[in-house]
Amino acid sequence: MGKASVLVVDDEHKIRDVVRTYLEHDGYAVFVAASGEEALESAQRLQPDLVVLDLMLPDLPGEEVARSLREVSDVPIIMLTAKASEEDRVNGLRLGADDYLAKPFSPRELVARVEAVLRRAKGTEPEVSSFDDGGLRIDTARREVCVEGRPVTLTRSEFDLLTTLAARPGRVWSRYELMSRVQGYDFDGYERTINAHVKNLRRKLGDDPHKPRFVATVVGVGYKLDVTPDA
Repeated sequence: MGKASVLVVDDEHKIRDVVRTYLEHDGYAVFVAASGEEALESAQRLQPDLVVLDLMLPDLPGEEVARSLREVSDVPIIMLTAKASEEDRVNGLRLGADDYLAKPFSPRELVARVEAVLRRAKGTEPEVSSFDDGGLRIDTARREVCVEGRPVTLTRSEFDLLTTLAARPGRVWSRYELMSRVQGYDFDGYERTINAHVKNLRRKLGDDPHKPRFVATVVGVGYKLDVTPDA
């Protein structure tokens, strides 16, 4: 994906700093704005790849900023708000938001959502991925997986877990990030649940849990897909 740029719009200095730190740590170029007017000016001048937009701004409502952005651009927008009702979320999505995150939120969760929205927007997910000289083949369009040419039947959660790992081979994903992708961002009990999914996925892939070929454990952090993508 390269170093995509993100414009973070929030009138709270602390939130801007925290979000900026997490995004920059993950390789993004980050711009910030503290008001709606500044956000519109920055978006026009800087042409960011994605906008993280707080709805409670001191000058213009975030909804108005989103409408103005949508009139001139299809830049992906992730809305931040203290409003968490279903109606608020629906209204935000109708305004053209690509995702919606209620405050307070986890910065790691926001980074995961930024990555997911950018990946969808840029269409960078290949339909068929192959790893380890064809030893592992994933067809996302058909939701099919083969190991050494042998079809493997996975549950929805197991497939989503595998495709998340396969999107960035070698990248270490925390249990929280993986659970966010597999079960949804508000899911409780993520650590023991993701461990169970990994155990089942390894068994179906024929992975030795003590010396896995595909899904490796990074102690104290999470998991990664430890195979090389084929050219």
